[in-house]
Amino acid sequence: MKKYLDVAYARESNAQKLDLYLPETGGGPFPTIVFIHGGAFMMCDKADNQVRPYLKKGLQLGYAVASLNYRLSGETLFPAGIKDVKAAIRFLRANAAKYHLDGKKFIAAGGSSGANYTCMICVTGNRPDLEDLSQGNAEYSSAVQGGVSWFAPTDFSKMDEQLTANGLAQFADHNFVDSPESRYLGGQITTLPNEKVQAANPMTYVHPDMPPLFLQHGRKDHLVPWQQSALLAEKIVTVAGESKVRFEILENADHGDPLFETDENMAKVFEFINRVLGGEA
Repeated sequence: MKKYLDVAYARESNAQKLDLYLPETGGGPFPTIVFIHGGAFMMCDKADNQVRPYLKKGLQLGYAVASLNYRLSGETLFPAGIKDVKAAIRFLRANAAKYHLDGKKFIAAGGSSGANYTCMICVTGNRPDLEDLSQGNAEYSSAVQGGVSWFAPTDFSKMDEQLTANGLAQFADHNFVDSPESRYLGGQITTLPNEKVQAANPMTYVHPDMPPLFLQHGRKDHLVPWQQSALLAEKIVTVAGESKVRFEILENADHGDPLFETDENMAKVFEFINRVLGGEA
């Protein structure tokens, strides 16, 4: 594969870098998967194994894959990370000719907190308050044509009650002062103003003109309850229509389960991507 590593897409932080992988064959322009790693908003990296299934199949099918880093909660708070992801998308679109990308065919993908960002990117394309144009390439759009979300947190304040309902009360710690969500927002989510907590939830922004999302979640998820994706899917159907969401539960899967990365499941993922972007890459 051809690759460009540690490409700076903005200059405010050393975290604002991406790795770009291009197919070995073909001259493009390539449709692009914008991959956003998970890690509880506070850890992991663009180069870790999370991106592997998209590299394995995406490059083979003729997709470019851009894997992003962004400022984590130990460096700064919401909404900096989401603004970083949007800055990266604008950078890729601005440099589409240089890297042989098709600027009209971008799709976001991620798991866990990266899936929260994936969903946020898809539902907040109409929200200038969640975009920092001073990061560069202000004349370009940060919109994507769709998204693939694995086990996303979508409504922080409901996670503990859902885990308890699922018989997983021992893992219900999202309301704690040191939970990933509390660290991400800069205060315990049960004591922060509700509007501040809701501002980080994709549920808040669903609108009729959003691009389509493919939501997958494991029934046995002990960290982010499966109802998080179910509720988002239900709201999308109500607000935007059935054509804007596909939702599947993997009955035997836990959080970050290898079942998401099987050849069978990745075939489903790329069937969705191909359909959204208008056919085979």
